[in-house]
Amino acid sequence: MPFAQLVIGPPGSGKSTYCDGMQQFLSAIGRKCSVVNLDPANDHTSYPCALDIRSLVTLEKIMTDEELGPNGAVLYALEELEANVEWLQKGLQGLGEDYVLFDCPGQVELFTHHSSLRNIFFRIQKLGYRLVALHLTDSYCLTLPSLYIATLLLSLRSMLQLDLPHLNVLTKIDKIASYGPLPFDLEFYTEAQDLGDIARYLQEESPMMRHPKFEGLNNAVIELVEDFGLVAFETLAVEDKKSMMTLLQSIDRAGGYAFGGAEGANDTVWQVAVRDGLRGMSVKDVQERWIDRKEEFDEMERRAMEEEEAKAKEGTDEDVDEQGEDWNDDDLEAMRRDVPSSGIKVVRRP
Repeated sequence: MPFAQLVIGPPGSGKSTYCDGMQQFLSAIGRKCSVVNLDPANDHTSYPCALDIRSLVTLEKIMTDEELGPNGAVLYALEELEANVEWLQKGLQGLGEDYVLFDCPGQVELFTHHSSLRNIFFRIQKLGYRLVALHLTDSYCLTLPSLYIATLLLSLRSMLQLDLPHLNVLTKIDKIASYGPLPFDLEFYTEAQDLGDIARYLQEESPMMRHPKFEGLNNAVIELVEDFGLVAFETLAVEDKKSMMTLLQSIDRAGGYAFGGAEGANDTVWQVAVRDGLRGMSVKDVQERWIDRKEEFDEMERRAMEEEEAKAKEGTDEDVDEQGEDWNDDDLEAMRRDVPSSGIKVVRRP
């Protein structure tokens, strides 16, 4: 039974960067992985594409032929893919049991109320795939209460629309400290519970929010999110291995992933950690690493990297020295003497 991640999210949330990083991470732990590009506007992928929607339709051609703008052309392209979903199904069958990452377009309409992407996902499910929707959002949304509330609504609407195992992820968490102090600890934002405290900060953000009408609207939105009780967030720093491992463990739990036979062949520390479910990073760990003590941890990692590079260089120098000792002139001369005669005499013409 193949497994797959459906990587969705608004533009700039880091979907393609995530697919590139996760593809490399999965390969490193022995999990064979392929990436499928479903974004017709993405003509320069940073990862090797197993399947590319641009082989079927291109954004430029649709915009020219149908006289549509970029957003309308993307919707048209996904409707075209839905009508020719056999092309996608055939391509996926050629990938066998590969773990698949679907890099989806960034137009939020596609995963909030437009039906084509959802219908395509359901057709993929019929092939036997176990799917997990991964909704990425730039962690910059935490810096403004209004952005955070909008993110909650978008995440909730996406979960209801897609009706699949679903994880919401705050990306670029390693950049959050550069945006200034947050009014609450990170756990407040990831748990998304007891949101009434954020209403006061909404009023401080803009004088307009102090109007009774907006106050009532804000309270209604907060109550809506709390009543559903569905939205919560994981965090991700895509260049940090431990952060990637923690997120992958959550994805595996959500999708019911069972480790394949290829995993365990080469037991690196990351393979063992993912396979055996070792403890990843809690929200408090993330708070400490990327917010409270970021500079201290960055310095520790820099020193550790320098020490590893120095050790690697020393090992290379030792290998060269040993090789130099083993292969001296006497050895070469002995090799020349030991070469047997071929019985053929070469006569050079004057």
